[in-house]
Amino acid sequence: MKTAGYSIKDLEVLSGIKMHTIRIWEKRYELLSPNRTDTNIRLYDDEDLKRLLNISLLTKNGYKISKVSQWNDAEIKDTVIKLTSSKTSYADYIDRFMFLMVELNTVGFEKLLNEVLSEFSFEDAHFNILFKLFERVGTYWQVGSIFPAQEHYVTHLFRQKLIAEIDKLGSSEAGKRTILFYLPENELHEISLLFYSYLARKSGYNIFYLGQSVPFEDLEKINAVKEVDYVFTAFINSIPPDELEDYLIRLRECFPKQKVFITGHQVRQNNPALPRNFKTVKDHHEFKKYLG
Repeated sequence: MKTAGYSIKDLEVLSGIKMHTIRIWEKRYELLSPNRTDTNIRLYDDEDLKRLLNISLLTKNGYKISKVSQWNDAEIKDTVIKLTSSKTSYADYIDRFMFLMVELNTVGFEKLLNEVLSEFSFEDAHFNILFKLFERVGTYWQVGSIFPAQEHYVTHLFRQKLIAEIDKLGSSEAGKRTILFYLPENELHEISLLFYSYLARKSGYNIFYLGQSVPFEDLEKINAVKEVDYVFTAFINSIPPDELEDYLIRLRECFPKQKVFITGHQVRQNNPALPRNFKTVKDHHEFKKYLG
């Protein structure tokens, strides 16, 4: 008996295929064979997910589900390999990364990451593929609820690549202003923060990087001894709208003269009222315009 652990909603999030479509394919073509709980809830295993990810890649590239449904796993896999050996879109790369994550294929994942970084610019690769990869499995960079082992490995790999690129830029001596980068307390997913700090460093700004889970008291202490011109932070973990707005008010009191940039899933979702010196950052293109 196979081990089951994914709900149909998990499959929708991970594959990008709507639950309604999965149900139709399952009934009409018998593509998947989930277990069911005592209350008749579908539960799928890794093999179901891998098969769906491959089928998703094929159907997004024009293959008819009626045809693909007649193939066995080997035929599906061979077709995917042939397809991905040709020029691949952003979405195709994301699907391939997802499959390798499920398989815990660390060698394949790193090989594909290097392929992406050679195919696209560093910025395009991160914003259009790597960020979207983590969005696929939930909010920005929050994949731990489904893939704890894979998430740790992948995050570590991306973090290494980002830090290496930042190190290549060296320290800024151009006399441009200083930007403080940090994440609020209990915010641990810092990849997007590192990416934006990379953009700032590349534009010649001095970077004061504090990283993840910074207590507010530490910000107050730092502000008393370190002069910064801008502050950049992100809100990713779930937070009630009123708590987010209260935090922003405290942040303005701490940095009344600096321009404060904020980004993240919670900012987009809650659309909080912003103090006058605050600015939301939608994406890296917008932030680069602010940097000048």
